Amino acid sequence: MLDEASVTARDLMTRDVAVAHPETSLLEAVTLMAKRRISGLPVVDDAGHLVGMLSEGDLLRWREGHTEQQTHWLEMLAEGTDLAGEFIDGIREQRHKVKSVMAQGVTTVTDDTPAREIAGLMCDKNIKRVPVMRDGKMVGIVARSDLVRALAHKLSELHKAPNKREELNVNAALRRGRAKPAS
Repeated sequence: MLDEASVTARDLMTRDVAVAHPETSLLEAVTLMAKRRISGLPVVDDAGHLVGMLSEGDLLRWREGHTEQQTHWLEMLAEGTDLAGEFIDGIREQRHKVKSVMAQGVTTVTDDTPAREIAGLMCDKNIKRVPVMRDGKMVGIVARSDLVRALAHKLSELHKAPNKREELNVNAALRRGRAKPAS
């Protein structure tokens, strides 16, 4: 249903994309995700370049605090002086930033990528959203929910006009255009 070449990322994408920065606190990022009712955020640097993605899955895998062994090694690095406490606190503070949890190496698409390719990418890579890029800049994001909405729209069209099923399929329309009329 989404195999029509005319349905692209440009048609599906959300343009008002909520983003986080690597230095954003996890509290701020989680609050933004909850407020916007989204399950992930692109992470951009100060120049607006995409550097990662923060998802619910990343947050669920994140664990508070250090293991006993990690604390031991950190104390040894700080040589057990007064610096040890400050050093450990500094390390813990860094772990409360988006950069400590986000995934890097984000899969992206261009705004003219067909919907069927986006769906295939999401399935193949087991991801729930892809940032949409144009000239190296993020211009939107397509989530699985955007694909589901487009599918629902197409199914609704089929339901309203059951005799026009072929018209929703480009290949069928092309075949019908080549067929000779009956005498």
